[in-house]
Amino acid sequence: MIIRGNAWILGDDISTDHIISGKYRFESLSLEDMLPHVFEGVIPSFYRSVKKGDIIVAGKNFGIGSSREHAPLLLKMIGISAIIAKSFGRIFYRNCINIGLPVLTAHLIPDVTVNGDLIEIDFTQSTVINLSRKIEERFTPFPKEILDIILNGGIIEYIKKKGALPW
Repeated sequence: MIIRGNAWILGDDISTDHIISGKYRFESLSLEDMLPHVFEGVIPSFYRSVKKGDIIVAGKNFGIGSSREHAPLLLKMIGISAIIAKSFGRIFYRNCINIGLPVLTAHLIPDVTVNGDLIEIDFTQSTVINLSRKIEERFTPFPKEILDIILNGGIIEYIKKKGALPW
């Protein structure tokens, strides 16, 4: 599986509240109604500018904060195809896997990438390449079971297709 998209650069310590502010009443708004508010306090033009297939490239502690599942769901719904960061909040990372949103840890690519760079992730080769700058980094491959969940669109879709979890 290969993903290719343009980079959106974010720094360190991006919380789930940065992704979608807790000021929105989650019980009274649909996910579709929340989409225009994704990253509104960090990148005001994000909703109008993000394209299907774009990739978030961030620093340390991406997705820290609450265990709210809205944050990764909204990123997937808005068209983000993957997130690359130096490290992730543990619950956010697992929530992304559960919904089939690829998240991978890289240490060089976040430091050399700027907004708009073309990024390619090859899950077969376990590489992420900044095609704009011709810089490649290897990442730790996902265990087969986790990659199967991602490739099937998340844990619920995996169970629908396969009938059981891979472990």
